[in-house]
Amino acid sequence: MLPAGVDDDIVAGRIIHALKTIRDARGYSIPQALDVFADRYELLRRTRPNDFTLSPEEYGRGFHS
Repeated sequence: MLPAGVDDDIVAGRIIHALKTIRDARGYSIPQALDVFADRYELLRRTRPNDFTLSPEEYGRGFHS
């Protein structure tokens, strides 16, 4: 289970904050946290599509890992 607030950070596009929370809570490396983030993002896109304000094409624009 992910820490409280991670889903809301993902939906809101707060990518860095969500990744930091995942890393801190689980002790994961950056690549591991990115994998968890990506899986959760896909799940949330399917289960909460109306909560996202950005399209999949716009989401993460300008974010480079």
